[in-house]
Amino acid sequence: MTHHVVLIPGDGIGPSISDSVRKILAAAGCDIEWHEHVAGVAALAKGRDTMPDETLEAIEHYKLALKGPCSTPVGEGFRSVNVTLRKRLNLYAAVRPVKSLPGIKTRYDDVDIIIVRENTEGLYSGVENEVLPGVVMSMKVASEVACNRIAHWAFRYATLNRRKRITAMHKANIMKLTDGLFIKCARNVHKHEYPNIEYEEVIIDAGCMKIVQEPKRFDILLLENLYGDVMSDLCAGLVGGLGVVPGANFGEHAAVFEAVHGSAPDIVGKGIANPLALLMSAQMMLEHISIERDDAKAGAQSAAIKQAYEKAIMDGQKTKDLGGELGTDAFTDAVIERLKG
Repeated sequence: MTHHVVLIPGDGIGPSISDSVRKILAAAGCDIEWHEHVAGVAALAKGRDTMPDETLEAIEHYKLALKGPCSTPVGEGFRSVNVTLRKRLNLYAAVRPVKSLPGIKTRYDDVDIIIVRENTEGLYSGVENEVLPGVVMSMKVASEVACNRIAHWAFRYATLNRRKRITAMHKANIMKLTDGLFIKCARNVHKHEYPNIEYEEVIIDAGCMKIVQEPKRFDILLLENLYGDVMSDLCAGLVGGLGVVPGANFGEHAAVFEAVHGSAPDIVGKGIANPLALLMSAQMMLEHISIERDDAKAGAQSAAIKQAYEKAIMDGQKTKDLGGELGTDAFTDAVIERLKG
């Protein structure tokens, strides 16, 4: 069957790595019809809002999207495209698999952690105001509906993927109402619906220390929005950085898969951008298609692509950021060659 997917190339290196991923998926025989739309700085350049209505409507219609990196100004300017996208489409579950890759040496071996992050509330709700001149306030939002929803999602995901343990990280010793509600909901879902999955709670600052001491101790991490954002990047550092981890955002009616690294404007046009993170996200998208749409072919293509990029890396075919010598096109060709071989 043909799968319709919205493609948001993004800013900076986004168009370059998006082209690479499209070529690799085509070489794998993926039957995808791409519907390209803009967001972020690329949308502003065309005289549109940073998150155009037609982009959101396309995702709502086709229910699948692959997104490259979008730039966000620091401390000023427009609101994060990612935050807007997640809130408008109610993509409440952010998932970041962090797994050691063969051929990429780091301080740690055999890391296999999945971060599940609540994606719509917390301090990222964007409720900020100036209460007095020189005094600003940001409000942390937590609702029972959202806390229950993400807990259910995490335990169901663990069950479907045969994971053994969920660790909820929190700061309920200080934020007794907001973080307290978060862990209360997780406890209830575990006790009444998923007692077969191991469950524990760890205070977030102690959890950061334990992660870098012994990452293999952890399986699935369940976190509210801000903690999930920070912990996602911390864990990515265990396996080589943001260039070697995929990302996805799930809601009831749509899923958006994305590269979670930046738009890297300093290397635009140099032909050295690493497309691996976006490729891994596309491979994750194919896994999602195979399960949600009962498409065995998509599952086989996902496995073939994963095998091909892992083989390329094991053979030393790496981009410069991973210690190799290849540019974007050469790495793309190396993966395609192993797909065909």
